[in-house]
Amino acid sequence: MEKRTFENIGVETSLLGYGCMRFPEKDGKIDEERAQELIDRAYEGGVRYFDTAYPYHGGQSEPFIGKALKKYDRNSYLLATKLPIWEKEKISDTEEFINKQLERMGVDYVDFYLLHAIDEDKWNTVQELGIIDVIEKLQAQGKIKHFGLSFHDEYEAYEKIITARKWDFVQLQINYIDIREQAGLRGLDLAEKLGIPVIVMEPVKGGTLANLPDDVAEIFRAYDPESSLSSWAMRWCASFDNVKLILSGMTEMYQVEDNLKTFGDYKPMTDEEKKLVEKAAAKILSKMRNGCTDCRYCQPCPFGVNIPKNFDIWNKCFAYENFENAKKRWAEMDDKEKAKNCVKCGKCEKKCPQKIEIRENLERLQKEMDELK
Repeated sequence: MEKRTFENIGVETSLLGYGCMRFPEKDGKIDEERAQELIDRAYEGGVRYFDTAYPYHGGQSEPFIGKALKKYDRNSYLLATKLPIWEKEKISDTEEFINKQLERMGVDYVDFYLLHAIDEDKWNTVQELGIIDVIEKLQAQGKIKHFGLSFHDEYEAYEKIITARKWDFVQLQINYIDIREQAGLRGLDLAEKLGIPVIVMEPVKGGTLANLPDDVAEIFRAYDPESSLSSWAMRWCASFDNVKLILSGMTEMYQVEDNLKTFGDYKPMTDEEKKLVEKAAAKILSKMRNGCTDCRYCQPCPFGVNIPKNFDIWNKCFAYENFENAKKRWAEMDDKEKAKNCVKCGKCEKKCPQKIEIRENLERLQKEMDELK
């Protein structure tokens, strides 16, 4: 198993980490027998980092992973969990909440502790509740070894938060499609300049980059027919020196085996391979129906249309040619938020920094999504 070191805190870990939010389920609960097999195989293959969180699997993930890892020497693996900042009432006594998390997992300490899904609003909550002081106190007690955050917001908020204190690490959404989304590659570069190691989440974009349209997949298969599509996404993330850990939420054994193959016989990505990734990304993006970046300047619509959500479903439908998923998302969307409710007032277009012809796009979108039925 390929390993990397968080130089600033002197911690070595497997480059592949197990994301504990997508275990197999049975009757609405974690299928513990199958999930235990996945954990055991990953551990056997050299995975030494396990990332859970209070809300994963409806609150079942923390207790399960604590139980699943009991058979292993506590010093042989790294355990990570997170503080759900949005649960303001539950975390008002932050110290009590974290102690309950440790109790739920059956451990005396957690190696990596994160402020969960931080954005600017949640950062304000962190300051309001004095959470940093509490966590630093628990660090001094040895209950938390290393302290960081996972980030989900725009770059401007990221820059403000990441420079607010000396973080041990930061967890970012990085993949070869989302290079400008959220913190993006600018965020990765800034972390490196600040000496903050990066943990990557969503390297395969929730599985999307493991199931590409045939014309995109052929770019990779023509070069290396034996390598999986997800291995390309994983190795691309690993090509950045400051990426110390890549999380994968593995649901099936074939996913565990494929990732173990990628990182067990790890080969750094060549310049030629990076160009192929760029070519594939460009082809995917060329299939997008428009250039919406989900900046949300167009919101709220006076007539209730959720413009970014409409465009997200529409763009992903055709970019990845995943029509069944698009039909499902479209069917589940509140009818009041759909494009058909646009009255063409034009207020949204005046605010759009991408200069998208939103009214015309919404009309076309509604027609194309209806035709999918």
